[in-house]
Amino acid sequence: MEVVLQNLTKKFPSRDRKNRGDVVAVSDFSFEIPDGELIGLLGPSGCGKSTTLNLISGLQKPTSGRIFFGEDDVTDLPPENRGIGLVFQNYALYPHLTVEQNILFPLQNLKGKDKLSKAEMLDKAYEAAKLVQIDELMERKPGQLSGGQQQRVAIARALVKMPRVLLLDEPLSNLDARLRLQTREEIRRIQRETKITTIFVTHDQEEAMSISDRIVVMKEGVVQQIGKPQDVYDDPTNLFVAKFLGTPPVNVFKGQIKDGRLYIGEDAVLDVKGLSEKEVYVGIRPEGFLLQENGPLCCKLNRVEVMGRDKSVVAENKASLNPAIRAIIGSENNINIQQGVVRFSLLPRKVFLFDKETEERIKL
Repeated sequence: MEVVLQNLTKKFPSRDRKNRGDVVAVSDFSFEIPDGELIGLLGPSGCGKSTTLNLISGLQKPTSGRIFFGEDDVTDLPPENRGIGLVFQNYALYPHLTVEQNILFPLQNLKGKDKLSKAEMLDKAYEAAKLVQIDELMERKPGQLSGGQQQRVAIARALVKMPRVLLLDEPLSNLDARLRLQTREEIRRIQRETKITTIFVTHDQEEAMSISDRIVVMKEGVVQQIGKPQDVYDDPTNLFVAKFLGTPPVNVFKGQIKDGRLYIGEDAVLDVKGLSEKEVYVGIRPEGFLLQENGPLCCKLNRVEVMGRDKSVVAENKASLNPAIRAIIGSENNINIQQGVVRFSLLPRKVFLFDKETEERIKL
């Protein structure tokens, strides 16, 4: 099911007595989600991603704008008539019902031409349970299940009606690290098997990048960038996007373009002919540093952390906006810690320049 958002805006009355203006949670959001894609809505708390999901689901009404599921304008339809499946962070299972009864519940509320026989409902419930691999737990109650199993029950309950659109609101936040990894892989597998258009809300960039066909990065209700996860990581449109994506995060320096060269502090680190002379912010991905004995960028060496396949070089530079610089290099590299300094050359494709005033990207 294709989902189209047209100039979607949501405003809330301000609770600030000194400032009575409206709070804009989502601002003029337009986006087309092709049928069968998994889209990640990504951003920090308060950026508008959950509000956007609530607008799509019908739990909240937009201040302005329209929402289409295929050819159908669903903007004014109640949630129960939109054909959605919704999974929340807190599972929202009925504790007094078994797994089977929880999954059956949406089917038991169907009326008219959609009403099913008991046999049909059971078949659909077990089909959904098998899809999320909990068909052996149908007689248990939620309190007898692990967090990961409870979340699978919630997903099965959302899938049992084969919704037109599946909406997932921070579904992994209550799980431990190992279960988060396992469950996100399951969500991706299920989505690929069912081919249901899915919108996944998260503040965790690693989650969004690992399972999404495309990601939407949001800040203060405004869409910052939309694209394939790797494309957004490799080509951020502004400093916010560059800083939000990546683990370890991008290293940010104060820089200056002068005489066709990029300077970080006193070090001329790259040729940037054709760019106007100005002060800039310089973002360098951790993998963008190349250890080089006579490299142009000189940093004070703090320590080296061995991570098996790689080494993380932790260093300082007076021009850095980060408390510490992190450079990821291959484990075969040897570093003399006693020297107290480390020098790098830079991979141009891993170096991003941003206007100091607007923080918008300046293309090299």
